[in-house]
Amino acid sequence: MRLFLFAAMAVLSFPLSAQAYVGPGIGIGSIAAALALVLGVLLLMAGFLWYPLKRMMRGAKVPTADHPDPTKRG
Repeated sequence: MRLFLFAAMAVLSFPLSAQAYVGPGIGIGSIAAALALVLGVLLLMAGFLWYPLKRMMRGAKVPTADHPDPTKRG
């Protein structure tokens, strides 16, 4: 089974030639779409990490006279 998978991967890894033409417009467009997708995923992950960290950092601040702690009354 391993030999079959190795042979199949070897055959599929080296195609002889692709009988297709990608023009400059669709080539640049597809590169831009791929970059936008990658950037969107990175920003999504950064948002999921940044906002909880921002909330934790905001909660760790020491109250000052200008901004007293709203949870304490008196």
